[in-house]
Formats: sequence, C-alpha cells, structure tokens
Amino acid sequence: QALEDHYSPSRWSPRLDRDTIIDAHLAVTAAGTERARSSGQTLLHVPYGDGDGEKLDIYFPTEPSETFPALVYIHGGYWQCMSKDDSGFAAPPLVSQGVAVVAVGYDIAPKGHMDTMVLQVRRSLAFLAERYPGIRGIYLCGHSAGAHLAAMVLSTDWTEFRVVPDIKGAVLVSGLYDLEPILHTYVNDALNMSREVAQRNSPMRLVTPAAPAACEVLVAVAQHDSPEFRRQSQEYSQALRAAGWSVSLLDLAGVDHFDAIERLSEDSYILTQV
Repeated sequence: QALEDHYSPSRWSPRLDRDTIIDAHLAVTAAGTERARSSGQTLLHVPYGDGDGEKLDIYFPTEPSETFPALVYIHGGYWQCMSKDDSGFAAPPLVSQGVAVVAVGYDIAPKGHMDTMVLQVRRSLAFLAERYPGIRGIYLCGHSAGAHLAAMVLSTDWTEFRVVPDIKGAVLVSGLYDLEPILHTYVNDALNMSREVAQRNSPMRLVTPAAPAACEVLVAVAQHDSPEFRRQSQEYSQALRAAGWSVSLLDLAGVDHFDAIERLSEDSYILTQV
C-alpha cells in the first residue's frame, strides 16, 4: 500500500483532495487547449503515421516566420489517459514569442503497449524534422508519463530513422525514469508490462555518455510531488550529469504534480520563462 501511495500523485497535493484534483486538472488543461485553438493559427490532427492515435497538433507562432523553434509537448496521464486534445494549454505565451508548440498524440493503454508509445513519440519527431525543415531547434517538454517518453527520446538511436531531429533541449517535469516499481502497483493493471518491458523502457537504464551534440536537459520536480517522484528525478539528473550531460535539477516551489505543468499557460511561470 505504501508503494501505491508513493506512485499516486493525487495523494500528495495540499491544494485539492485526491478525488477532485485529477478532474480539476483535466478541466484546466482542456479549457486551456480550447482557448489556444480558438485564438491562434493551428493545424490540428496532422497524421505522423497510419495509426488512429498517431496525430499531432501544431500551434504556429503569432508572427509568421520562415524559421522558428518548436516546443514539442508530450502529455501525461500515466500512459493511460489524456490526449493531445488536452495538450495545447501551454501554447499562448509561447506562440506570442515566436515559438511553435506541437502537441503529440500517442496510443495510450490498454490499446497502446509501452514499446509502441515510445516508438510513436520517436516517429513523431522524425516526422516533424522531415516535414517542417523550417523548425530551427526542437525543445522537448514532457509531463509525468510524458516526461518519461521525452527521456526515452533522448536515448534514441536515430540511425534507425531517415533523419536526426535537431533537439536542442528537454524539459522533463515530474517524470518517472525507472518503471520497475510501478510493476507492483495499480498503474500496471492497464499497462500490463512485464519486467523485461519495464527495464527496456526505463531511461535510468539507458543513460549513455553524452554525445558532442547532446541537448541540455532540465529535470523539474514539484515540491509537492511524492517522495518517490522526487527521488526518481534526483537520481535521473545525477545519472545524466555523471555521463557528461548538461543537466539542471529544478525544484518547483509551491506547486504539486498537476499545477507544476498547468502553469505553463502563465507568461510569468518559471518553466514558461525557461
């Protein structure tokens, strides 16, 4: 039971009780995405593959430009809820500063297998690099399960793809980087991962010496994340640093697992500024 609690982010917020905080999070992100879609230039449901879930949304910079950086956002939801349709809330402050925002969809469990989700996110980045040569620098941003998927992107062998995306940075917010502990929790009921699947999809096990072109990494964790989420963030950032990566660990004061990412809709929020 203690392990279940430590991997249940909704139990650790001082802001709302566990029965309402997830519903509140879904409402905030959906409403923010609706605002972003109605106020800017967007290209929605762009297929990056043949699967139903293999689509992405693009929020273009307010001022047209031939080249622009892109923030690629990978949503959370414990690999089994949420979608790209809740993932545009961070766009308004960024598109106004000349940054495109791309919300990536992937097949969540039980339809999606962990191996499949990782491959889909990698393929979405290869698609962006091929289709949009005007993107000058990709910045990954993932929350929770999305931070795990973004971290898996950092371990990609791009020789298997036709292109090498120009990934300049990664912001990993309240993520999990070792999947073995969740094998023993309710989270795995839908994921149905074996130990082998969990191990080969654990970024902690895949840290390699930083290549010359390795991007900068910011590992962020909320003050009111659970002790296990905080431990995993600290250990993953330490592992990257030991392997020569340029990495920073940011402790987000005064926020929980959910508003740590919701506040990306605010111009003044520290992660928006980053």
